[in-house]
Amino acid sequence: MTTKLTTLCYIEKDEKYLMLHRVSKEKDINKDKWIGVGGHFEGEESPEECLLREVYEETGLTLTSYQFRGIVTFCCEGAPAEYMCLYTADGFEGELKECDEGNLEWVEKDKLEELNLWDGDVLFLDLLQRDVPFFSLKLCYRKNGFWYRALLNGRELELFDLVSKDGTPTGHVRERSMVHKRGELHRTVHIWVVSKRMDGGVEVLLQRRSQKKDAYPGCYDVSAAGHMSAGEDFEAAACRELLEELGIDAQEGELRFIGFHEGCVDDTFWGQPFKDWEISAVYLYEKSIKADSLIIQKSEVEEVGFWDYDKVLAGILEGTLKTCIYPEEFKLIKKALEPGFSAEGVRVVDCPHRST
Repeated sequence: MTTKLTTLCYIEKDEKYLMLHRVSKEKDINKDKWIGVGGHFEGEESPEECLLREVYEETGLTLTSYQFRGIVTFCCEGAPAEYMCLYTADGFEGELKECDEGNLEWVEKDKLEELNLWDGDVLFLDLLQRDVPFFSLKLCYRKNGFWYRALLNGRELELFDLVSKDGTPTGHVRERSMVHKRGELHRTVHIWVVSKRMDGGVEVLLQRRSQKKDAYPGCYDVSAAGHMSAGEDFEAAACRELLEELGIDAQEGELRFIGFHEGCVDDTFWGQPFKDWEISAVYLYEKSIKADSLIIQKSEVEEVGFWDYDKVLAGILEGTLKTCIYPEEFKLIKKALEPGFSAEGVRVVDCPHRST
């Protein structure tokens, strides 16, 4: 298969981008999507020659000021790789003409996500608007048009499924930082390691979050927890998080599902807004372990230890324990340990400012 070389340009004016709604050709991979303007290299063209020609052919405009912003590598199952030279332009001459590829329209930058965009385009448009220095971005798509992998300057990015209120994936995938910037609903797993004492009391393993975490650094938290990667299922994610954070190699059937939790946070960390709206599958791990035998993920966890359940609950409710544990979820642990408990239909909520 032959590698494809293309250009794409976002022309700016008055805080708007010139967008092309690709509606004219039936056999168009971008059918019904909104994108910038550009196209394939011809002959021995340089990126700039291709850029200027394609912009003129599609818009009738001659660029007078433009900037090379990045390289985007597209991978799609069963298709050749594409290397796209990404530009923005803030100077041009001429009159806008009709385009035989679709409809051209000036769109306000803060309205772009209301359009039918490729999910990966949302990511590089965000990089452009944040004026990130020249970057290399790799986006990998499946045949059905959904992306499953992204790397920025060689660094793997975390991709999450966006979900509806019942936890069903919408089909859209977002990068982690964008999800938390916008407060979009996504999925996580929470695993509580618990132990019953001979006197009938309950102990629960808490982890203390690393001081370098992007949210709630140094706070006490769930035994193990984490985001689900796009396409991952709940139990597989829970087993992965237990192994990564605590070194517990849980086998299928060793985790007990006790219900779903919906949690909301609107805060600021490291000077950046952090909006977290998540649906969590909550599990108990009840096998006997010793805290000092655990292998903790030091990049994520500072320390772990067993705490008396009632003392932790009091600390959460009174605000005397530095924690980011949701109170209604923590109460669910005790309920799940009662005889006859059933997780069917269980859903607890800690979203004081959001209707559900």
